Amino acid sequence: MNLFNLTGETAVVIGGTGVLGGALARGLADAGAAVTVVGRTNRGALPFVAADVTDAGSLRQALELTGIPTILVNAAGGNDHKATVTAELPFERIPRENWASVFDLNLVGGVLLPCQIFGGAMTRGSIINIASVSAHLPLSRVVAYSAAKAAVLNLTQFLAREWAPRGIRVNSITPGFFPAEQNRRLLFKEDGTPTPRAQSILGHTPMNRFGTADELVGAAIFLASPKASSFVTGADIRVDGGFLAQTI
Repeated sequence: MNLFNLTGETAVVIGGTGVLGGALARGLADAGAAVTVVGRTNRGALPFVAADVTDAGSLRQALELTGIPTILVNAAGGNDHKATVTAELPFERIPRENWASVFDLNLVGGVLLPCQIFGGAMTRGSIINIASVSAHLPLSRVVAYSAAKAAVLNLTQFLAREWAPRGIRVNSITPGFFPAEQNRRLLFKEDGTPTPRAQSILGHTPMNRFGTADELVGAAIFLASPKASSFVTGADIRVDGGFLAQTI
């Protein structure tokens, strides 16, 4: 018995046009699933449906085109670097609209709406939400992002309990630090050398390196497989090089 063969499964990867989401989409396809990517702009070779994850109507239209999946990966998210919520502002001066924009993308559009629309239509299968190490330990300069991702973990556990009787498992993956479009300028200088923030991150990561996108795929295939993780729901798998295990 091949525990990790996803042949016969249909997967929708929302936010699958990004670095991490794209790797997850390709990994599920390589494991045998029929994968459709949902996002703003098509950047890959897999079947694609355009949608705005923060718009319920747009997601409903996407569902009509993709069909009801047995695997749903919610990988949309990121931080708004144009908002002063990412700058060195005192907490009490962070504008409310900046909180709203970050929560709208990472919680509402990233998990809540896709789970209501796609998850609400599912009759069995696996939902995988992408969290962050900042959900467990709030990081400096990204307070709204940290809070939104903490809410993602909470919602994941709620849905795991709520939908278990329907045969739907709901879990999350917590990535550590993976260089991608949204964080590259925070991690690397123009000459490619690590920034002081990156050096601090690496010093807090026992494996002393950043992750690569493909290193998330194994955890996703495990959680997606109806055989390998048939009794796993409400769990969070950390793929962080030991970041959250490090103390002093």
